[in-house]
Amino acid sequence: MEKIKREEIGYLAKLAAISLTEEEIESLKVDLGKIISYIDRLQTISTEDVEPTSHILPLSNVFRKDSRGKSLEREKAMANTPYKKDGYFLVPRVIK
Repeated sequence: MEKIKREEIGYLAKLAAISLTEEEIESLKVDLGKIISYIDRLQTISTEDVEPTSHILPLSNVFRKDSRGKSLEREKAMANTPYKKDGYFLVPRVIK
């Protein structure tokens, strides 16, 4: 049974904005057919007793705890920038 049609491969190529030769279409037809067959096999596996998970390994936060410290003085923070005005950094406008 044919898993994928030439027209479907042509449609996918159009969506991907690529051009395919006849040999490439035939090769993709075989390869995509194998992939679809494998997915069909996976559909038959019972997953009723499998607990849903978002990660295969347990996650832990590797960042340090936030703690309040002494702030940098404004003069020191502004010392190395040529782009300042009235005690603030001047940055390019990002919203027009």
